[in-house]
Amino acid sequence: MSTIQPVIITADQDVLLDFYTKLFGAEVIFRVPAEGPAFYRGLRIGDTDLGLVTKTDPGTGAAPRILLSIGVDDVDATLGRVTALGGSVRSGPNDMPWGQRVAHIQDPDGNPVNLTQPTPAR
Repeated sequence: MSTIQPVIITADQDVLLDFYTKLFGAEVIFRVPAEGPAFYRGLRIGDTDLGLVTKTDPGTGAAPRILLSIGVDDVDATLGRVTALGGSVRSGPNDMPWGQRVAHIQDPDGNPVNLTQPTPAR
């Protein structure tokens, strides 16, 4: 289990489960309750845990204050699959001076996500 675990609150957990599973290979490692509609699903992406919580009306509120940054093997290939899975591309990909290739996307609920990949040292 991760020491710090981001949790996304959503009205449609199945949509986000499908997005994170198909785009990042997330696996469900925990579910509450065990049967019937899920209130909570714990996902594992690589060596990190991500939670999904169902709330009928999560609200839109102010601008997001949390950004998920997910390392992938190939930013460009991953970026090409985002819209087909219900997400949207905000910008990128761009090579950053700190040694990462980065693209900015949103999941189907509009949560901001950075796709990152190390770039070779120059």
